[in-house]
Amino acid sequence: MPGLLLRTLRGENASQRPVWLMRQAGRYLPEYRALRAKKGGFLPLVYDSAAAAEITLQPIRRFGFDGAILFSDILIVPYAMGQDLQFLAGEGPHLSPRLVDTALSSLTAVPERLSPIYETVRQVRTALPADKTMLGFAGSPWTVATYMVAGEGSRDQHETRAMAYRDPAAFQAIIDAIVDVTVDYLAGQIEAGAEAVQLFDSWAGSLAPAEFERWVIAPNAAIADRIKARFPDTPVIGFPKGAGEKLPAYARETGVHAVGIDETIDPLWAAKELPAGLPVQGNLDPLLLLAGGAELERQALRVLDAFADRPHVFNLGHGIGQFTPIEHVEQLLALVRGWRG
Repeated sequence: MPGLLLRTLRGENASQRPVWLMRQAGRYLPEYRALRAKKGGFLPLVYDSAAAAEITLQPIRRFGFDGAILFSDILIVPYAMGQDLQFLAGEGPHLSPRLVDTALSSLTAVPERLSPIYETVRQVRTALPADKTMLGFAGSPWTVATYMVAGEGSRDQHETRAMAYRDPAAFQAIIDAIVDVTVDYLAGQIEAGAEAVQLFDSWAGSLAPAEFERWVIAPNAAIADRIKARFPDTPVIGFPKGAGEKLPAYARETGVHAVGIDETIDPLWAAKELPAGLPVQGNLDPLLLLAGGAELERQALRVLDAFADRPHVFNLGHGIGQFTPIEHVEQLLALVRGWRG
């Protein structure tokens, strides 16, 4: 029998809520910090399949989350498309050459850069208890494109937004190429053992409504449709961070199986406005988990109660913070696991 998380993503509204946390495998865990100190930088960890599998499993062993999220990065796709990828201390990721300066056609694809990620999935799924769900992921095309165009992250994605206005045909070609690689990448993860996949659109909130339709909804719909055609039993979670009032349109038009909700959205509003019966995921503010205490419990109960009438995966509105105390995670898990709808 599938685990609680997978059943929920497929539409079952169980009385108990499955829980996993975005970035649950990472810097807040002492066992992760110890392994990273031993192994070195972030990208070498991602490409050491045994180490990446161990990191993916660490929060399952410690907390017993209902899902294990692959330890990797959304920029593996542009790396496989031929850009160079570096993670610089204190600066974050850098891609080169930047597509604001260089034509997409100049890149030489290196698809073998995806193979170690599939091996990580295989190793995790082999070691994972049967009732835990293996979650794969990829970045959504808009968010990935912002890094490919600008070469790095930015507050308002101005270079990418300007390029999309100035030369929409060239930008469409970038988006289409990302869609194609992403479909193959997710398919490879699923074939290796991923039972559900998530599309992270971390910068979806920077777009005007018409641009959101073109650069967020349309490419995510294309990915969801193609994954459904190849793997009809594999749920696709869409997470358009910052979508706000555009979230219901995203849910209706992309055809994803479940929608992730960030912490800026009122869960009562989302429960009312999203399509009936659609599984949702979220949406506790990660800073509440950092703070802990009575307010953490009050707000977590508010989220649980708001989504009581539909399938709900409890999660954060974004990734868990680096300095989150372990005891606050334990406090949250005790509350969620004790809740009954």
